Parts: sequence; C-alpha cells; structure tokens
Amino acid sequence: MPNTYSQIYVQVVFAVKGRQNSIKESFREELQKYITGIINNNKQKLLAIYCMPDHTHLFLSIGPDITISDLVRDIKANSTTFIKNKKWVPSTFSWQVGFGAFSYSKSQAKDVVEYILNQPERHKKVTFKEEYLEFPSKFEIKYDEEYLFEFNE
Repeated sequence: MPNTYSQIYVQVVFAVKGRQNSIKESFREELQKYITGIINNNKQKLLAIYCMPDHTHLFLSIGPDITISDLVRDIKANSTTFIKNKKWVPSTFSWQVGFGAFSYSKSQAKDVVEYILNQPERHKKVTFKEEYLEFPSKFEIKYDEEYLFEFNE
C-alpha cells in the first residue's frame, strides 16, 4: 500500500486447548522459530516470543496489510499442523479458540519484550489465569468470564 505507514505494537496471548501442558522444553525453541517464520512470511515484525507449556505470548509490530485476527489464525493453524507433523504431542493438539491482543506504545516496547522473555520466572509466582486477568483490568476491557480461556485450577 503506497503512502501507508504505521507503527502498531501488539502483545498477543493464546492458550493450548484444555490448558494442557503440551509445549515441552525439548521443542519449545524450534516451535518458536517456526512461529517466527509464519510472522515473517506475513511480512510482520516479531519483537518477542515465549511459548510456555500451556500458552504463548507474542509481541509484534503489525502493519496495515493484515488484521490481527488473520495473523493469529495463520499462526495457530500452521503451528498446529507443524506440531502434529512433528509428532511432539501424543494426543490431538490444538489451540483454544480466541486470543487476547493488547496494544502498547513504542516507549513501552522494551518493557514488554522483557516481560515476555521472563515468562518462566513470572509463572513461578503467578498463574496464567492471574496473569491473563491483569490484562482486561489494565486495559479497561469489559469481558464475560464465560468467554475467557479455560482455566484449570
């Protein structure tokens, strides 16, 4: 798109269906590289990624030529096929329906990158549910608990 410019920073969070701890450390980095490739192939810029056993955080700069929903759909669909083809997960693997997307300014980018890369340390103190529920509160988003991710207690 000629003469179209944007700088939009978005953190995207999505979970494994049933909140299963399906993403193992043994293949986490390879999965992250694959997801990075999906983002690059869609001509978007990934700033940080961390796949926890039951959920994933992405921080990216998204351009005007794709919607967040389309990008996340491509990431989830292609990474699901990749995981299944690699036979990393013995049962049927899929991501939960839906995702969270939260915008940040350029001045916040460094902090968000650090936040995502420090996920393992954060989750020693905070559950995914506690973490995720901070987002609607922080961003003043109204939500219906019925439609939140499945949170296993």
